[in-house]
Amino acid sequence: MENTARLELNDPSLLHEASLLNGEWVQAQSNKTFEILDPGSRQTFACCPTNDVADVDQYVVSSQRAFENYRKVNPRERAQMLLKWHQLITNAREDLAKVLSLETGKPMVEAIGEVNYALGFAWWFAGEAERIRGSIGQPSMSDRRTFVIKQPIGVCVSLVPWNFPVAMTIRKVAAALAAGCSMVIKPSPEAPLSILALADLASRAGFPKGVLNVISTDNDNTPAVSERLCKHPLVRKVTFTGSTRVGSIVAKHCSEGVKKVTMELGGNCPFIVFDDADLKEAVAALMILKWRTAGQACTHANRVYVQGGVYDKFADMLCKSTEQNIRVGHGSDPHTTMGPLTTSRGVEKLERHVADAVSHGGMVLYGGKRPVNLAGYFFEPTIISDMTPDMLSTREEIFGPLLGLYKFETEEEAVTLANDTSMGLASYFFTKSVDRTWRLLENLEAGMIGMNTGNSSAAESPFGGIKESGYGKEAGKDVAIEEYLVSKTGTLTVI
Repeated sequence: MENTARLELNDPSLLHEASLLNGEWVQAQSNKTFEILDPGSRQTFACCPTNDVADVDQYVVSSQRAFENYRKVNPRERAQMLLKWHQLITNAREDLAKVLSLETGKPMVEAIGEVNYALGFAWWFAGEAERIRGSIGQPSMSDRRTFVIKQPIGVCVSLVPWNFPVAMTIRKVAAALAAGCSMVIKPSPEAPLSILALADLASRAGFPKGVLNVISTDNDNTPAVSERLCKHPLVRKVTFTGSTRVGSIVAKHCSEGVKKVTMELGGNCPFIVFDDADLKEAVAALMILKWRTAGQACTHANRVYVQGGVYDKFADMLCKSTEQNIRVGHGSDPHTTMGPLTTSRGVEKLERHVADAVSHGGMVLYGGKRPVNLAGYFFEPTIISDMTPDMLSTREEIFGPLLGLYKFETEEEAVTLANDTSMGLASYFFTKSVDRTWRLLENLEAGMIGMNTGNSSAAESPFGGIKESGYGKEAGKDVAIEEYLVSKTGTLTVI
């Protein structure tokens, strides 16, 4: 096919328009392909195989065969391969960022930032590979001893979203490979190329054929391919990052074989600013936590609650900072600080949310529409005041550059409003009161709490939510690698 958008890499061999099966780059049995678009221009720049249900079994069988040998590789060798992968990713950082930018629309500075952030997981889990420990205990019967050993669970499936494909892939894959598991990755149809490049680098790092397979497909076939992967009898673990609606479907699929599942689902995250907060710090944090990735992250601030005493001042500071610092444009433009949304669906959703807020009394302070001079899936950074609980943006995850301001008066009111959602991924607050900090840490219903900060994700920190934001943890000490292990208990009678 003729590409209408250009992607020039230092190492062109990293661009794969094929799936990875047992160390070979292959097409779908049907030979069908789907186009990958640059969301900043709506131009096609690559294609990938449209695998269907008939293609799935060979990927899982390949991973099972690879697992039978890889599980016996000692932890130090696994760690050394992860460190080699880390180095190869570091060397290919610019190329990976170029692919990522063109797939998702992110500005290059954000794409580089994602690769740098993701590298932490490869490094972290290289260390964790040698720290898997069982235990020995003396039970209540004195002539017995109990032993617990930890072993890799088996073939894993990773269903990866399009908003952070590099970070989500490395976070999931590094944990699985450190534990001794094999994995089949199904990328999002919007962003498979950066994941395929990562898999190529893993092969170069020495991971055996079949330990890491990647099966691509289009949006039409994604539900059926994902279902077959989840229900396959050889698959023992599924990790999914995406919406709560789809996560519920994935969990139902996995229930049939009683698969182990990690769910990192949607967020409706509150951001609370109290009268005693450092407003400059709060604005600076919110600028990143809302406009980065054009608002397309589950941990981004969805509802911004500001105490009455500083409400107007904070709104003014936020609008001025947005006007001064946000430049909407194509990701390849070095002046761009916010790129397009990755899909047309995202733009249409934002228009519904803005119209709904205005119809219920909201006031658009900044932005509110598509830019007229840009051809891609762009939307202006949008700030709306006078938000109320009955608005669409209060009840749904926005997943775009729309920021709603809500006024509150008391701490109790703020906590009640913040917790009034079925989701519980992250919550953020800014205050100088130490007593309030401890109360909010305990009273806010979220798996992660940002206390005078908007950054709550790192390789050494457990990542995951509560309520309908999912279960299980990714990253952090002990807990994340446990998601890819099973425990066996042995009992011995001492003679």
